[in-house]
Amino acid sequence: MKLALSPEEVKFRDELRELYRTKIPAEIRDRVKYGLELSRDDIVTTHRILNANGLAVPKWPTAWGGQDWTPMQLHIWEDEMQLASVPEPLTFNAQMIGPVIAQFGSEELKQRFLPPTANLDIWWCQGFSEPDAGSDLASLRTTAVRDGDSYIVNGQKIWTTLAQYADWIFCLVRTDPGVKKQAGISLLLFDVKTPGVTIRPIKLIDGHHEVNEVFFENVRVPADQLVGEENMGWTYAKFLLGNERTGITGVGRTKVKLGVAKEYAAQIRSGSGTLLEDPVFAARIAEIENELLALELTLMRVVSNSTGDKPNPASSVLKLRGSELQQAATELLLDIAGSDALPVNTDDIASPGWAQRSGPAYLNYRKTTIYGGSSEVQRTIIASTILGL
Repeated sequence: MKLALSPEEVKFRDELRELYRTKIPAEIRDRVKYGLELSRDDIVTTHRILNANGLAVPKWPTAWGGQDWTPMQLHIWEDEMQLASVPEPLTFNAQMIGPVIAQFGSEELKQRFLPPTANLDIWWCQGFSEPDAGSDLASLRTTAVRDGDSYIVNGQKIWTTLAQYADWIFCLVRTDPGVKKQAGISLLLFDVKTPGVTIRPIKLIDGHHEVNEVFFENVRVPADQLVGEENMGWTYAKFLLGNERTGITGVGRTKVKLGVAKEYAAQIRSGSGTLLEDPVFAARIAEIENELLALELTLMRVVSNSTGDKPNPASSVLKLRGSELQQAATELLLDIAGSDALPVNTDDIASPGWAQRSGPAYLNYRKTTIYGGSSEVQRTIIASTILGL
């Protein structure tokens, strides 16, 4: 495994670095860097700028807007984007349903959905988790019964991220209740405005509206919006989740958080100097940075060894450790804020805005070891598929 970039890769990196910092509005990048909430327009604007420059869906097949890049170039593309605090292309479109349609969808589905998915003309949400089927998708109970040229869908999804903005949903449904567990699951695509679909907000512990409940009551879905083959949804879900787990490692994002933490720590007095100069605090920073470096090297190994159509099972290692380090960084920011983290969204006291955001951010990031397959699930995958236990 090489650790230094070639001259061509340095040129590639520098071009991306320049583009990210000149094409994407600075006010949007600052909102990402300092943990402010992004609007739907912020995400759409950034995604379309990236797509116009060939940077929204580089992992897709070239026929559908992808780039024939090396694994190292893909790593640089993602890492530099995170380091520049650019909102990443909408995961549901770029990392999840787009690659699944490109890999398993019919030519008609590809023609119909891939161009608007690449440009975020369609905003997708993910219909996987249910009240009794989170990481264990095999337990899902939402049904789809074939009725002529349609499926009739009934059931409920939960924790559906940003469904309040979504146009369409990619939804796992049980099409054969007579078989066990993973068998009998299919993947359907449908408009969330279809009669019978109800989206209800869930208010999170950080006070924000990020996830939703989605209910289906006799929702009629055209059968030609089935992805691939009926009852093969488990295979497509594993493919999709493998992409998600690699993408949510977040090494660049965590580096930015650590940089911001140092910036704030340098402003806080501690003894005769600043908190940043405190040896105990410095040791804590160094420990996280060393663990992040180890994760980055592992990420490079995984990306280099991945094939185009089969994510490396080691993506579970990245998801597991990456989510833990993201939590460590938000915990660090919370500790730097100290008692100034107690008030939230208050203007009439001395507590700075960044400190007031540190508490909600800390609470919000507790989810990272749950979504995309919980840490317990990742450890089981690592034990069975990597260690052979």
